[in-house]
Amino acid sequence: MSGPESAGPRRPDSAPGEGLGLPASGPGSLAPMGRRLGGLAVDWLVAYGLAGLGVALGVVTPEYLATVVLVIWLVLGVAAVRLFGFTPGQYACGLRVIPVDGGIGVGIGRATVRGLLIALVVPALFADADGRGLQDRATATAVVRSR
Repeated sequence: MSGPESAGPRRPDSAPGEGLGLPASGPGSLAPMGRRLGGLAVDWLVAYGLAGLGVALGVVTPEYLATVVLVIWLVLGVAAVRLFGFTPGQYACGLRVIPVDGGIGVGIGRATVRGLLIALVVPALFADADGRGLQDRATATAVVRSR
């Protein structure tokens, strides 16, 4: 079985993200798990609020509320990451998504694959030695602090 070491050997004194060329702390450093979970919670609350508004207006039936929340969360996340580099929740928590392979920005393909993998939940539960989830490894992205 492979574990966090599968990302490659890391010196004990090295900071998470150092192998990716990211600073050890401050803006641009890898985001801690608490901030990432906070951003995700805010995004889910926004999606739930919009879906609830749809139910109140009669556009969405209550039986499909959970599915509509997921679709709104996915579309909002993909569009926001593609256009701005962060979701509303990530912005509120001082985070942004960056490509780690030297790309200019997170394209629509990467943002979509990343969102779908997060929606599956399981890939986000597994992290490498730097603390990046499988969705970030698969799309060559990282969630970093913006402030």
